[in-house]
Amino acid sequence: MAWRNLHDHDGGTVVDGDSGAEAARRVAELALDVPDFPQQGILFKDLTPLFASGPDFAATIDAIVAHHGPDSFDVVAGIEARGFMIASAIAYATGVGVVPVRKVGKLPRQTLRATYGLEYGQATLELHTDAFHPGQRVLVVDDVLATGGTAEATLNLIEEAGGVVAGFTVILELAFLEGRKRLKPRSVHALLTV
Repeated sequence: MAWRNLHDHDGGTVVDGDSGAEAARRVAELALDVPDFPQQGILFKDLTPLFASGPDFAATIDAIVAHHGPDSFDVVAGIEARGFMIASAIAYATGVGVVPVRKVGKLPRQTLRATYGLEYGQATLELHTDAFHPGQRVLVVDDVLATGGTAEATLNLIEEAGGVVAGFTVILELAFLEGRKRLKPRSVHALLTV
């Protein structure tokens, strides 16, 4: 898979994203391609260099908060596992709580469960039944949007638990897998779309 690049009138490369060229370029420059992970034929987009760079990670979190507005959500839900890091940083930056959406068997109390298809298999997510107050506005975050199965399952779980999805953000969207289309009519915010 190659980056989807656009070219400006001077012949320079312009990257695409919902928070502008600077945010998209930051992600594009720090993401690393890892072939054949987690299995043969998959090209994994590793965002850990972005998370490891304090100034770049802070700017990424600031771009997410700026897009949604710090008063547009009451709590942040992070999807296991890299979504936890993003959600925690957003929650800290805005003074709200954070809720984990976990793989099956990881949460200690009564849960709601959703099983869904991945581009390379099947998975199950869980959420505590009492994770949200009725009507609580939830910003949902993850690192990558691929086919949309994980995101769709998560958004459905949040609504089943009584939360109201206030927004959904990813650092990187793999547009050719059409996950955004699967999530309609919900909106998707991606810092970099490739």
